[in-house]
Amino acid sequence: MKAICGAECCSQCGRREECGGCQKTDGHPFGGSCIAAEYIKREGTDAFLELKKNLVREFNALGIPGLHVEDLNLLIGSFVNLEYPLSNGQTVKLLEDNKVYLGNQIEIPGSERCYGIVADDRYLLVCDYKCAGTEPRIVCYKKRQKD
Repeated sequence: MKAICGAECCSQCGRREECGGCQKTDGHPFGGSCIAAEYIKREGTDAFLELKKNLVREFNALGIPGLHVEDLNLLIGSFVNLEYPLSNGQTVKLLEDNKVYLGNQIEIPGSERCYGIVADDRYLLVCDYKCAGTEPRIVCYKKRQKD
């Protein structure tokens, strides 16, 4: 079964029962929202593809050493919503677990760490972490410039 965005998410997903499926939930998997479904329903497929291109451009324009983004994938928030330690000893999560974002993981050349990048139509997040998301650090979290 194809999703609203045309991806074959449902047929490949081991969490389909929990999710509810894109078509069945009208683009609200896991009870949240999906950036692809919402954008496509509101502005069309071409506008969504343009959003992806703009996000890639924005990530690359950050000038973060070793960060070069070529593509973004749909990622459920609960998978990428890490707890970041703050200087006051508290921790914070910056994403919503039930929302689907655009993002990717990029290996940092010559390092045991990876960049994790996540975006929606409002914010860009770049973090780095060790294997399996351990020892995460916020590199950049900023509000997007509207297109």
